[in-house]
Amino acid sequence: MQLRFVCDRNELSEALMNVSKAVPASSPFTALEGIKFELEDGVLRMTGYDLELGIRTSVSVKSADKGKFLAGARLFSEMVRKMPEGDITVELDENMMITIEGGATSYNMNALPADDYPELPEKESLEPIEMPQSVLKSMIVQTKFAASQLDIKPILKGELFEIENKTITVAAIDGYRLAVRREPIGYEGNVSFIAPAKNLDEAAKLLSDDDGENCSIFPAKKHIIFEIGNYLVSSRRLEGEFHPYKSAIPASHSTETVVERTRLINALERCMLLVNEKNPSPVRCRFEDNRISMKCRTSSVGKVYDELETKVEGNPLEIGFKCRYFLEPLKAINDEKVRLQLGSSLQPMKIVPLEGDKYTYLVLPVRLPKE
Repeated sequence: MQLRFVCDRNELSEALMNVSKAVPASSPFTALEGIKFELEDGVLRMTGYDLELGIRTSVSVKSADKGKFLAGARLFSEMVRKMPEGDITVELDENMMITIEGGATSYNMNALPADDYPELPEKESLEPIEMPQSVLKSMIVQTKFAASQLDIKPILKGELFEIENKTITVAAIDGYRLAVRREPIGYEGNVSFIAPAKNLDEAAKLLSDDDGENCSIFPAKKHIIFEIGNYLVSSRRLEGEFHPYKSAIPASHSTETVVERTRLINALERCMLLVNEKNPSPVRCRFEDNRISMKCRTSSVGKVYDELETKVEGNPLEIGFKCRYFLEPLKAINDEKVRLQLGSSLQPMKIVPLEGDKYTYLVLPVRLPKE
């Protein structure tokens, strides 16, 4: 087999960079360490797949040839990236040797047959769930931090998607915090699935911030497929029962305050200066009168005191949090102000918007040592 195509270096390089995110650094199946190239009718299709996450895209090229081959993802991508600006030529000869040329620069590398490369899951004959790319992106970005990083409960390493009553909800929980995002959607049916958070993160990187661009979701039997512009992202589904997160959300509170999000972030980041893995001291927060006071002390580093002026309604309350767990939801939100609702020093704090229920975050408290 011989084939040849000409394409723009930058366009090919960007496509390779994105597809490579689904290629494992090492695999017992050598074929999976490569990118699959399929050339036909002036279109070059590229696929990366690690059996859990698959990414496919295509670019227009100048070629009348047809064929397919594998090339090592890292090396081929780096060779293309290092080529001079402008058009480059890629040739595959009968000895499965690839030549990449551009200007005075030329690379050679070995190719492999593509016959043993597994097929990416297909969309099947399913009705697409359509929504703005910017909305799906914000829902993933604003919840992914709460997915578990541990293998103790693999189901919690995923995020739950639920669609009912023309509302889409995305939830993530790791036992220490909960993140829930809701948005209206035009889809009429009821759908529920769980996808690995790390795969959703890769999909989010391909999503646009442009409100006018839509994407489609296809929930197949064993996979979820996202159609994002010129990309298809396939993720395996996680099987099992997700944590009943709705029952964990407190229905009432005894203390409430509205705070400026940026000011609260700045105060918590000042406390974070004293906290590390060797000194995991909690931040001691007191909600009282017209202020939130914050203290953090570590025996080997030092201590910090800070406070925010804000109206506190309800009972005075002292409560402790892991500083990072308090910070992460605040950094994920875009609102200028947020509402903090608390029940007691042993109940989770709820972070909600001033109006509506677009998001709900829970942060579990930690027991405070005696001062």
